[in-house]
Amino acid sequence: MSRTALVWFRRDLRLNDHPALQAALAAAERVIPVFVYAPDEEAPWAPGGAANWWLHHSLAALSARLAALGSPLVIRRGPTLEALRALISETGADRIFWNRLYEPAVRTRDAAIKEALREDGLTVESFNSALLFEPWTLQTQSDQPYRVFSPFWRNAEPRLVDVRAPTPAPTALPGPAKAVSSEPLETLALLPRLPWADGFRARWTPGEAGALARLTPFLDGPVQQYRQRRDLPGDDDGTSGLSPHLHFGEIGPAQVLAATRARGPLNPQVQHFIREIGWREFAHHLLYHYPQTPTEALYHDKFGAFPWRSAADYADNLRAWQRGETGIPIVDAGMRQLWATGWMHNRVRMVVASFLTKNLLTPWQEGAAWFWDTLVDASLANNTLGWQWSAGCGADAAPYFRIFNPLLQSERFDADGAYLDAWVPELRSLSGKHKHMPWTAPVPPKGYPAPIVDLAATRDRALAAYDRIK
Repeated sequence: MSRTALVWFRRDLRLNDHPALQAALAAAERVIPVFVYAPDEEAPWAPGGAANWWLHHSLAALSARLAALGSPLVIRRGPTLEALRALISETGADRIFWNRLYEPAVRTRDAAIKEALREDGLTVESFNSALLFEPWTLQTQSDQPYRVFSPFWRNAEPRLVDVRAPTPAPTALPGPAKAVSSEPLETLALLPRLPWADGFRARWTPGEAGALARLTPFLDGPVQQYRQRRDLPGDDDGTSGLSPHLHFGEIGPAQVLAATRARGPLNPQVQHFIREIGWREFAHHLLYHYPQTPTEALYHDKFGAFPWRSAADYADNLRAWQRGETGIPIVDAGMRQLWATGWMHNRVRMVVASFLTKNLLTPWQEGAAWFWDTLVDASLANNTLGWQWSAGCGADAAPYFRIFNPLLQSERFDADGAYLDAWVPELRSLSGKHKHMPWTAPVPPKGYPAPIVDLAATRDRALAAYDRIK
């Protein structure tokens, strides 16, 4: 009997640089790719609405590529262990391979599945495809996890020379001896019933081809001005736009690193871009070693007593923030961009997060939950690090006194108002400082709200609150 291997796809929805797929091809005569839909097993962090939109289209793209190679994607519903065992029984598979994930609930689930299938007599192996470095391979000199990015990266950066070379996609896949039943993708109901995601299609092309289509032109030009352009939210080409593709594994960081090296030595601009890949590595390092952080401050001993406003007090402000109706133009532009495209420029993410946690004194968990449901690149590791950084309660966070002034941020990084014009059309008739501070205009624009809070007064309130837990 010929050996048959299952390749369990998760958030590694590509064929290039796919260690589990390569291992299966090397170990078996037949390869069956499978995706198991089991969101309950990721609770309480099952994918949100925007991520599900992306997942649907990414699975469709992957399924088409696999079918063209000779082994169609088999889609099953969970529970995962039951689904895999059923497929093993149907196909006679004697081995299974997958690439690792690092979220706490998923790690626990995967460990149990690995143990159970090995007890069943299968060969079971997992691999790293999502990171440059496994989270347990980097430690401080005292053998502790890192909590600050700079020393983490000083340790990691010299090791980039040892990152594995990406492998090419297979040209053919020997499929099962007979057809295997599969759940139709549409029955997973990943797409929204209402057309709130229509704007996503204008910006994004989920799938491996879409990822490569973003990486190549970015490395051929804009990356050479990355340090200057990455902070300008109105510059659509200033950042790579790879975050959702990396999250769903449509491209891997090893591929990004190899592609940058293929264009010559890593000059300071390119090094700055790779450093941002390093921040993603750092986020996963933290999540792995501190699995409580998606809901609890890293420095919980101090921040557990922080005097946030009550839900009843901040409810109206939170709703205005979510809808992009705060009366602070750059905050509203960012929140509207998020709703329309499933993404927000990183500089603006910091601004809106600072505004929510400090000017509105709303718990960072509320913002993290909203981003989780509305971002197409909603990574638990990145989302947690970003929100705790902004709230001042997590790794690499500056002291409590860092409070972004959204007006200065707007004037500095969107000086010509291009970003505001794109997302807050009510302000297009204004110019100069009035566009950034419309309440100062001789005739305030119709249809745009007045600021929901006084920035100076709420800054003082935040400083007083942080002073209580210093």
